[in-house]
Amino acid sequence: MEFHVVTLFPEMFRSAFKGGPIGRARTEGIISISAHQLRDFGLGNYRQVDDTPYGGGAGMVMRPEPIAAAIDHLDRSHPRLDRILLTPQGERLDQVSVRSLALRRPGLMLIAGRYEGFDERIRSLVDREISIGDYVLNGGEIAALVVIDAVARLVPGVLGNPSSLKEESFSSESLEYPQYTRPEEFRGMRVPQVLLSGNHELVRSWRAAQARARTLARRPDLIARIKP
Repeated sequence: MEFHVVTLFPEMFRSAFKGGPIGRARTEGIISISAHQLRDFGLGNYRQVDDTPYGGGAGMVMRPEPIAAAIDHLDRSHPRLDRILLTPQGERLDQVSVRSLALRRPGLMLIAGRYEGFDERIRSLVDREISIGDYVLNGGEIAALVVIDAVARLVPGVLGNPSSLKEESFSSESLEYPQYTRPEEFRGMRVPQVLLSGNHELVRSWRAAQARARTLARRPDLIARIKP
């Protein structure tokens, strides 16, 4: 699967995924991550990519021409990429949307903004708008890194043990059950006896109940999405 990021700061992507499962997957050719300098498509001698907003106001707005040129270039060199605009106004990224993005082939074009945002006309050039949360970042690069990390791990062959995906938080629209490892006792806190019982059916039942209880206590908004 291919990830292509249009950004003013491609250096942010050069070392982000060198290690771990994603780094190994890149080395093995399972996924590829490329960052494309938006300023290469800028206007004039100074490669301008932004300008003052019509109607006045603070800050600068990203012009449509450089982004359109970058999109056109990638459409020619890497056709059929899904065009994703990273913006606070987009749909909220969750595990359901991550799974849908992981199915897109050959991959994703992620457009990272800066300054006060995009010229509105840029929205007509993309397939989808995504937000990673209701807070303000300096730019879309961190959001692009989040999308890549979340999506890439669902690509077959990226994780060493793909069955672990089934038990993670949000994999079934609920939080994950509590996990324990050695020692059996730590500072007076003991591992629940059920996990030491060897009864796999009892363990599964306990974990399901714990996941539901934890979700209800910490993320009740997810309860309605849990299958009975």
